[in-house]
Amino acid sequence: MQQKIYDSYLAQTVAFEPREAEQVGMYVCGPTVQSPPHIGHLRSALVYDQMCRWFLATGHRVTLIRNVTDIDDKILANVAGTTARWWQLAARVERDFSECYSAIGVAAGAAEPRATGHIPEIDALIGRLIERGYAYQSDDGSVYFDTVAWSGYGELTRQSLDAVETRAETVPGKRHATDFALWKAHREGEPDDAQWQITNGAAGRPGWHIECSAMATRYLGSAFDIHGGGRDLRFPHHENEHAQSRAAGDEFAKYWVHNGLINVGDQKMSKSLGNSLFAADLLAQTDPLAVRYMLGAAHYRSTLTFSLKAMEEASAAVTRIAQALSRAAILLGAEMPPVHESCEGLAKLVPEAFALAMCDDFALPQALSCVHESVRALNTALQQEDVSAARGHCAKLVAMLGVLHLDPRHAQWHNKNAAVASAKSHIALDTLVSELIVKRNLAREQKNWAASDEIRDFLSTAGITLTDTGQGTNWSL
Repeated sequence: MQQKIYDSYLAQTVAFEPREAEQVGMYVCGPTVQSPPHIGHLRSALVYDQMCRWFLATGHRVTLIRNVTDIDDKILANVAGTTARWWQLAARVERDFSECYSAIGVAAGAAEPRATGHIPEIDALIGRLIERGYAYQSDDGSVYFDTVAWSGYGELTRQSLDAVETRAETVPGKRHATDFALWKAHREGEPDDAQWQITNGAAGRPGWHIECSAMATRYLGSAFDIHGGGRDLRFPHHENEHAQSRAAGDEFAKYWVHNGLINVGDQKMSKSLGNSLFAADLLAQTDPLAVRYMLGAAHYRSTLTFSLKAMEEASAAVTRIAQALSRAAILLGAEMPPVHESCEGLAKLVPEAFALAMCDDFALPQALSCVHESVRALNTALQQEDVSAARGHCAKLVAMLGVLHLDPRHAQWHNKNAAVASAKSHIALDTLVSELIVKRNLAREQKNWAASDEIRDFLSTAGITLTDTGQGTNWSL
């Protein structure tokens, strides 16, 4: 199957063909560690984790680089007037991000470089741009990219320089309003240790955009496959990265990929609106597996709307999956497919419809539809005690869950002792509920609706939902 991906540069879905066969180099803009992560950060990290897992499942070797911007205007502003050092804040918040990523099963990158650890690479890149005539030093020693000198500026976001200029900020020392800082000279009042010396500028610190160009090429080379990030980074961040990297002579990213943002209710989530939902708060109240499911259920390019209902639906979905696997383990015994600890090569084991969905620009809604179709088919086979059919459906289901890292039996979500206890608890509960279902069905046959409703309401009070189907009555928590 041909992998397809939406390239933001071309604004169309194209065939994905890595520069080197069976190898994928991916750079993703990571966090600016000024404040704790919100759920939008989790969604972005999860999107690229899902992509990496599918690439691994289809036989590719993946090198994912996710950077950390650990020096920035806002980081310095957030420690101003406090006893904290800027690097203490950056380190603490970076740990917060890592812990929240890990909680929902987002794998660490091959490298997670910090901007402050790559000043030599930034210095060299700025030197190349000055030498080529695309950057200049201002009177105070800051260095700017000359957007007028580079004729391709605006290509990534398909806008003219005139259109950008109407929104650009005029700053003393810039030749043109659209020019942007590659290097910021040290300012009075800033911490003394928040500055470095470079060859072609005053002591200071890097601008935001130059960091990513320097780190991406340091780890992936001058030409690599995918550059990813949130849709809000397309301009100015990615536009500026694209311009300065190409101007410096690097081919840079072959495909540009952008994930959608998150709305809370009918509003875009933002700090200015005061409606940011911090990741740690959500994870403290909710099953991390359900959070992973919910944040990954929509197509990655779409806007995801967060609500309590969406979270409840995600919890119900992972519960249905867990219950089906628990019942399958009882019927299949030693033939029960084990948890896939690695997703490498799993594309050979999943249903064709699932593979087609993932190859179609990572269409997760359609892929998850395949997962739930397998759950329904497995439940039917279990109800009929058809061991052969249950074995086949279960194998495909477990493979899909392995690709998506949604298998509730995985140690990430459930340690072995808890899994055993859960299975035993489910068997006991199933025995009790099944007996009540038999009594309810008998009452319905006798048209004793009051008794039937009483049993249903009693179970509902205990948090158990009954679903009547053509094949019988199912229950779920």
